[in-house]
Amino acid sequence: MPNSDKKIYLTFDDGPIPEVTEWVLDVLKSEGIKATFFCIGNNIQKHPEVYKKILSEGHQIGNHTFNHLNGWKTKTKSYLGNFKLYETEHLKLNTEHSFLFRPPYGKIKPSQSKAIRTLGYKIIMWDVLSYDFDSSISEEKCLENVISNTAQGSIIVFHDSLKAEKNLKYALPKAIQLLRNKGFVFDVIK
Repeated sequence: MPNSDKKIYLTFDDGPIPEVTEWVLDVLKSEGIKATFFCIGNNIQKHPEVYKKILSEGHQIGNHTFNHLNGWKTKTKSYLGNFKLYETEHLKLNTEHSFLFRPPYGKIKPSQSKAIRTLGYKIIMWDVLSYDFDSSISEEKCLENVISNTAQGSIIVFHDSLKAEKNLKYALPKAIQLLRNKGFVFDVIK
């Protein structure tokens, strides 16, 4: 996201997951950072207390579908139904409507994108992927992915999931410090 200063955006996909999301929230709170969480509706349904904590601590949230669907492999009608299932779950716990959407895997058909944008949503992609979910890379490589690719306006993706936990717990605190040392400022996507 272009901006005139050194703002960057931390985002977290696939939560809320109690052990992991709560750890992320503690790190962000201790660092005075607000972030954007793209949540899965099914995880909101399973862990409403963690979702409420994300909201109560002032973070932004966005739709990541109910079942983490790959748009390229899903018929548009089914995809949009799953998108709306997330919204139903979200609105049970939050009266404020969020108009941010991130397609799982970054895969979305033009017909899906058009329909979601018609509803007033911004589709938020990214330019820096930590690959924290990839068990074949080292914790150090995960950190390097973030540090070496972040520039002014970058949107950085981590995952608050069990699969990503090991790399996330190593890389996130170090990335925050190293990026701050480079003069970057953290902001939320609006």
